[in-house]
Amino acid sequence: MNYSKDGVTVAAMLDTAHPKKSGRCPVKIRVTYNRVRNYYTTGKDLTPEEWEILPTTKARALVAMRKDIESSYQIVRAAVEELATSGGFTLDALNTRLKGATADTVNTAFRAKIDELEKAGRVGSASAFRGALLGIERFAGSRLAFDSITPTWLRKYAGFLLSEGKRQTTVAIHMRHIRVIINDAKRAGVIKEAQYPFGRGKYEIQEGEGRKLALTLEQIGQIANYEDGTEATAKYRDYWLFLYLCNGINVADFVKLRYRDIVNGEICFVRQKTERTTKIRHEIRVVVTERMQAIIDRWGNPNMPDSFIFPILDGQEDAMRRKMKTMYFTRAINKRMKEAGERLGIGNISTYTARHSFATVLKRAGTNIAYISESLGHQDLKTTENYLASFEREERVKNAELLTNF
Repeated sequence: MNYSKDGVTVAAMLDTAHPKKSGRCPVKIRVTYNRVRNYYTTGKDLTPEEWEILPTTKARALVAMRKDIESSYQIVRAAVEELATSGGFTLDALNTRLKGATADTVNTAFRAKIDELEKAGRVGSASAFRGALLGIERFAGSRLAFDSITPTWLRKYAGFLLSEGKRQTTVAIHMRHIRVIINDAKRAGVIKEAQYPFGRGKYEIQEGEGRKLALTLEQIGQIANYEDGTEATAKYRDYWLFLYLCNGINVADFVKLRYRDIVNGEICFVRQKTERTTKIRHEIRVVVTERMQAIIDRWGNPNMPDSFIFPILDGQEDAMRRKMKTMYFTRAINKRMKEAGERLGIGNISTYTARHSFATVLKRAGTNIAYISESLGHQDLKTTENYLASFEREERVKNAELLTNF
């Protein structure tokens, strides 16, 4: 039982330096990283002689003990692999992950996950898990046992959230976060496979369609030329237009763009949403059009390689402060664009509308879906197909009405 990857090693070992009065020694799982070692107990004790024959013995008692030790080893190894894959491995993060995986309640496991994410600087994800925990505690209190999470419990909890006025999209988000915690618990052996509540024939997470609005080119043209006489509206209108033209870039990525990201007339960036969750670093490239350059010239910082293109961040923010600035900036855009949408008779316009419109305008123009998928930074075509499918209902409604336009 030995594992080694990316400078991290995991091994089962007999701690002969700390023998017990019985002469037996504790079996531990040792994790080594940057020459520092952490030890995790398995709860098993063996004599040096028993340890020596453990891999090959057929003695029933020792075979059972070997299986228990292997189970403990696999729990630690799985946690190491997950953290290493996400690029957030530290021994502190591993301690937090293992504490959460073996927690006595679902609430404790959620708090351990939140702590792990905050230490990794992933404050947005931490906030989402915190929101899910608050919902659980409103419904089930502060000491929810793992074996209480059954398909029936999940259906009742979904009903509770809907009764609070939550949309199906929000319910689905809560359920996905619960599933993460339950998956960790299953890997740790806290619950058995038969207890797993998600999947076909059990509880299946229903995704909400959301209120997605994809604009036409004519409507986007109206927005591009919209004026109300104030500089603030002109600025946020241009920011929204830049999001649209820059492949529907998310605001979290927009605020981090620097002049050094412009190479040979193209903006090159990696989506924050996927940079920790994919093995291959997928870089998105966007040609800087004349209109995009005009927006940079009008509202951007002075052109220096290390400078942010737009003056939203200053580079001194920690993860939480950066998240807050991004949220405030998003709200400012959405407020101005909602007003513009109402005055133009288009409806509510938001930063999401920019991304949806980018994808749908290309689709309506007959652009290859593989190109749209690559431009959005999706990992597979199925994601893009699902993403686009929900935007075209307005087209289907319009076409259906044509059938009775006698």
